[in-house]
Amino acid sequence: MDLVLTLMVVTIGIALFFDYTNGFHDAANAIATSVSTRALTPRLALAMAAVLNFVGALLGVEVAKTIKDILSGFDAIDVPQHALTVVLAALIGAITWNLITWYFGIPSSSSHALIGGLVGVGMAAGVTVDWHKVVDKVVIPMVLSPAIGFSSAFLVMTAIMWAFRRKNPHVINRNFRLAQTVSAAMLSLGHGLQDAQKTMGVIVLALIAGGHHTAANDDIPLWVILAAAGAISAGTFSGGMRIMRTMGRRIIALDPPSGFSAEVTASGVLYGMAIYAGAPVSTTHTMTSAVMGAGASKKFSAVRWGVARGIITAWIITIPAAASVGAVSYFVLRTFIPGN
Repeated sequence: MDLVLTLMVVTIGIALFFDYTNGFHDAANAIATSVSTRALTPRLALAMAAVLNFVGALLGVEVAKTIKDILSGFDAIDVPQHALTVVLAALIGAITWNLITWYFGIPSSSSHALIGGLVGVGMAAGVTVDWHKVVDKVVIPMVLSPAIGFSSAFLVMTAIMWAFRRKNPHVINRNFRLAQTVSAAMLSLGHGLQDAQKTMGVIVLALIAGGHHTAANDDIPLWVILAAAGAISAGTFSGGMRIMRTMGRRIIALDPPSGFSAEVTASGVLYGMAIYAGAPVSTTHTMTSAVMGAGASKKFSAVRWGVARGIITAWIITIPAAASVGAVSYFVLRTFIPGN
């Protein structure tokens, strides 16, 4: 096996490992509220999320195309080893940041870690970054999705409280626990639709670097779709209990109606951004903001804003942090990989 083929296989393997870490890192987004309100048991919730993550990954490829096109000058790299080094370093940057935030239980964005890694390595390697696409497809949606998630969950929860204001609270909670099985399923499907596609885009970059795909070809091979779907599904089933505790309890103690409100609104944002905008938004950002919005509809002081402030800080530093790790990884890798 020659060097280029070996590098391509290793890079694809690491991309799938990133997809796996994305699954266990972000598993909490889809099920934390349902588990914290006791609508679902942790094991049942994880199994459901894993299956629907796989199904969601099969529903579209627009986000994958956006990821593939962030480095607009990628196809201009005429040395395959160098091109593969760029992709590999970006993945290392993203995975490193994912593992750090997972260890400390911080619900940061796997999506933005990957985008940060790509941008950081692109700048370090002198590869043209499509800043117009970064602004339109990443930065603007990055700001809009949490804002929409917060305000929508606030309004939905307010409407629920008004509509059921004269009903027995115990009956309401029982009914909304049942409804949460549907809303959690919707969110799991949206997570697969959004996050698995990001890995598909990176794998296609590796195939372009190895000469097995062309930048002008927007088709995503079926085996790439299935591999990414399988990896994120397996990662989801493996858990993410550290972040689940932050999402489900530390931000605010949720009840079934507020959990339902957060899940429904967050899933709507994920579907809209993926299908209509092709924007790789963060499931983490969207769901966390929706949890805050649903909680704030009852009482602003009920939200633990100190915890929320720490989460928002992690959001802000994710892209530059992953970009920095990616850039350092690039300079280290190019000294060890022949042909750079």
